[in-house]
Parts: sequence; C-alpha cells; structure tokens
Amino acid sequence: MGKIKIAAIVFIVTALVCGCSVEKTKTEKIKDLEFTVVPEEEIPEELGEKIKEQQENVFKFTYADKGYLYIAQGYGEQETSGYSIVADQLYETENAIYVHTMLQGPPKEETVSEKPTYPYIVLKLEFIDKTVVFE
Repeated sequence: MGKIKIAAIVFIVTALVCGCSVEKTKTEKIKDLEFTVVPEEEIPEELGEKIKEQQENVFKFTYADKGYLYIAQGYGEQETSGYSIVADQLYETENAIYVHTMLQGPPKEETVSEKPTYPYIVLKLEFIDKTVVFE
C-alpha cells in the first residue's frame, strides 16, 4: 500500500473513533424526592391564578416561592367529575428533577357529575435549582 492510502485509512479510523464518542446524559436517579400534594387553598396566589388561566388545556409548569419549588401539572378539561391524579415518581438526577403523574378516571362504582372538570395536581418540595422534566 502506498503511504497516501495508509495515511487515509489512519485518518478515517481516527475520525471514526474520535467522532463517534457520545456523551451520555446524566439520567440515573440519585434519590427520590420528598414532596407534599398541595391542597387548593394552600396554593400560592400567583400560582393559583396561572393554573386558573391554563386549566382548560393540558399544562406543565413550575413555580418557585419562599424556598420551595412547586410543580404543577394539569390534564385539561374532562367530561365528568371523579378524576384523580397520582404522582408516582419524583426523583433527582445529576442534571434534573423528573416527575411522572397519571390521570385516573372515575371508579366504576362512583356516581359522577356530567359537567366538565379540570383535574390538576401541585407538588411542593424544597427548592432545587434544576430543570424539571415531565415524563
């Protein structure tokens, strides 16, 4: 083989090895986070107003106040009453906070009102300066 072919092969192999390195995102759980579900009457006024403005649509946002982080998630308009929301995961990784909630329909045995409702949940935890990822 000529020197040019060998140099080209070395260049290509080096480019492949160096160019293909992929930085892994830091999504491994460090720890579960403690939180409380905030009753409607304890939601900070500014956050409550924002929820009211957005309640007819699906929403996901955060709000920080007095050393606490509030995570709000709404499921938009539902046709009846009886819906509930479960927060089944809230954990911290190196780069972010991950939250997962689920909307649960009315139990079959429950009598529901045939008027629209706007289920949402607000979680409160100590303030952590990280991006919140809704799953």
